Amino acid sequence: MDCRTFVATLSILVALGIGEAAAQCNISDAKLEEAILQKPELRDRENRQMVRDLRALRDAAFILWSYGRHDDCERILGNIRELVASPSMGQLGANDEDEADQQLAAGEPMVREGGQVLGNRGAEGALPLIDINELGPGLRADEILGAEVRSSDDKIIGEVRNVVIGTKDRWDYAVVASGGFFTPGKDSIVVPLRYLRVNQERSSFFLRIPESEMRTVPLMPDQDYEWLSDEAWRARNDAIFRSLMPVSERFGVE
Repeated sequence: MDCRTFVATLSILVALGIGEAAAQCNISDAKLEEAILQKPELRDRENRQMVRDLRALRDAAFILWSYGRHDDCERILGNIRELVASPSMGQLGANDEDEADQQLAAGEPMVREGGQVLGNRGAEGALPLIDINELGPGLRADEILGAEVRSSDDKIIGEVRNVVIGTKDRWDYAVVASGGFFTPGKDSIVVPLRYLRVNQERSSFFLRIPESEMRTVPLMPDQDYEWLSDEAWRARNDAIFRSLMPVSERFGVE
């Protein structure tokens, strides 16, 4: 399956989301996936249904955003933030299911003291990453929107805020908002989808370049997606990602 077949599943939702609405009600501002990574209670078995409900609310906010209902979208995001911050979320259990919860948590990125999120690509038994254009079956919209994006050396870069498909030169993009050296909800980078990989659990996407080289990647120049019409800027951005890839991986990517 090529990259265009994969992103076709996103066309109805994303096509409505490009334009003036892009600058309002940023789904990434809810910081839901970040909270799931960092809050042990959100990985507790007893709270799994609540996590599913929170993700469903986030998906509903995205749909409202795509139809221009920015105020309604923001209200839902506010509710998500309040629920995540609620002290009544529940505590880690102390029953026979604890060991299973710990095994589940071992597959999640770990939080280093100071808040930096560590990955587990170096763990024993870690499965190989998969190129986007080799996935079968394809990814759903809710599997990529809001998903975390990591560097090739397994450092957290940010999360997918939006996906752009169907450009006339056949380049499709993931717009990645980061909580690292970018400002969450304001600054983003534009990553060609063909240069992304995904883990076999489909929980994390990976760039093919290390975190140390991410500072050479330009920020998305505007929040209104006018850069889509700026072929010169897109060509420079695409060339940077291609040049930063390991030489052995540059061939065969058109």
